[in-house]
Amino acid sequence: MYQSTSRYFNTSGPNNPREHYTLLRPQLIAKGKQQVSRSRYFTIWAPRQTGKSTYFRLLANALRQDDYLVSHINVEGWSESSEEFLCQQISKRVTADIGIKLQQTQFDELFVALTQLPKKMVFIIDEIEQLNPAVFNRFFHTIRNCYHHREDHALKSVILVGVSNITGLIQDNASPFNIADNFDVPYFTCKEVHELLEQHETESGQLFAEGVKDQIFHITAGQPGLVNGFGLRLSEQYPDIPLLTYDHYLAVENWYLYEAIDKNVSNVINKAKHQQKFVEKLLFNEMPQKFKIDNEAIRYLHINGLLKKNQEGNIEFWVPLYKKRLQQYFYPARNGEADAIQKNMVVKHYFSSNGQLLIDKIIRDYQAYAARRGFRYFIERDASGNPKGLREAALMYSFETYIQSFLEVVQGKSYLEAHVALGRSDLIVNIRGQEFVIEGKLFHNITQFENGKPQLAYYVKSLGLTEGVYLVFVKSTVTNPEVQEATETMDGVTITTYIVRYDVEKDFG
Repeated sequence: MYQSTSRYFNTSGPNNPREHYTLLRPQLIAKGKQQVSRSRYFTIWAPRQTGKSTYFRLLANALRQDDYLVSHINVEGWSESSEEFLCQQISKRVTADIGIKLQQTQFDELFVALTQLPKKMVFIIDEIEQLNPAVFNRFFHTIRNCYHHREDHALKSVILVGVSNITGLIQDNASPFNIADNFDVPYFTCKEVHELLEQHETESGQLFAEGVKDQIFHITAGQPGLVNGFGLRLSEQYPDIPLLTYDHYLAVENWYLYEAIDKNVSNVINKAKHQQKFVEKLLFNEMPQKFKIDNEAIRYLHINGLLKKNQEGNIEFWVPLYKKRLQQYFYPARNGEADAIQKNMVVKHYFSSNGQLLIDKIIRDYQAYAARRGFRYFIERDASGNPKGLREAALMYSFETYIQSFLEVVQGKSYLEAHVALGRSDLIVNIRGQEFVIEGKLFHNITQFENGKPQLAYYVKSLGLTEGVYLVFVKSTVTNPEVQEATETMDGVTITTYIVRYDVEKDFG
């Protein structure tokens, strides 16, 4: 049975292994120690709650065991502070960390003092991008001078830590902080997620049902803050439950999607709002797009933890939970359409005499609705009447409104299964114990159209289901004879293709 434990999942600030379930990541610590042993000055950058602070604190402890003097300071909130104030605060921090009193008030004097310490020294500066821009160049110039003579003095390594790609801010030909010396603190692997959650199982006796740990890894992509968040919410929401099941997991995921005020999620949403059309294009357009860091939108969203480069060199969403939350966020406020849809639904028409759900009836009624009403009602506009997001996103929002209205009438439920890849999101619909999968897609070419069918069949089968709906939105100008509705069987799965036509001028002009 579940037993109380003194340690817990931490979601705020760096971990203390005595208080929090913590991954010690010895291989990553060894990699950091190697950088220091080579007298490298390097950077660590990543979005918030990705484990940076926990990592460099563990690294600092390991370096102290190797007889290094180590001091670290957080300069958050010092964006307007003078050089004298900064030096005073750094001096106090170093004095507290290594027991040697410093009182310098100028950068060059302070760093000269650090180079003259009796032992090898490592200095770590967190939130470096918050440093006052007026003094940053002087501060960096001082560090650079130390770097060029590091073999002759005690300051063997300086580590700059931040949430933006600081290598781009301080890159020049003489910089010690070049692209090659940016140190990557990766998200947890699936194995590491299991290891962290197993610490809770061992210490508390509360277990995770088979598959739950894997699902936590999948939805979070191993993002440390979110992994700990799921662990904390599950253990606190169900403290007396000996076995945390998939249903418990779904309840927590639902909380994250609709209720949670999470700092990390909120930050991602706020950043995505600045690039809404671009993000919606990625959400609803599955065509591959090259990851190019010089593209301002890509760079901005990558720095803030939303996008990354996949193995093919293309953009993909970094964390499926973020993708789900963004789809929920950008979905326009429900208008009078939902009420009108529900008033015209006759529930008994959607079930056979033996209670089987008539999926075809649902989709055919949606096709008729879309042909009658169009899609302009689902385009969110600003105060000037201009579209705020991608126009074509209204196609998906239209179907989402229709199917959710239907589910409310028949008391069903749905789950949005987001993938890190662009475009594809599968809606798993559960009505009176019957489940099926709907995939919405924008048509681009016949290859993409045909390839989507076996991909959907594979996913449906992986869920243990036998039926999938392939809903494809096609421009009215497309006359390709191969774009047809059909019912096909693929590897034991029935895939039914439905076509929804739209007119660019009529619906978006």
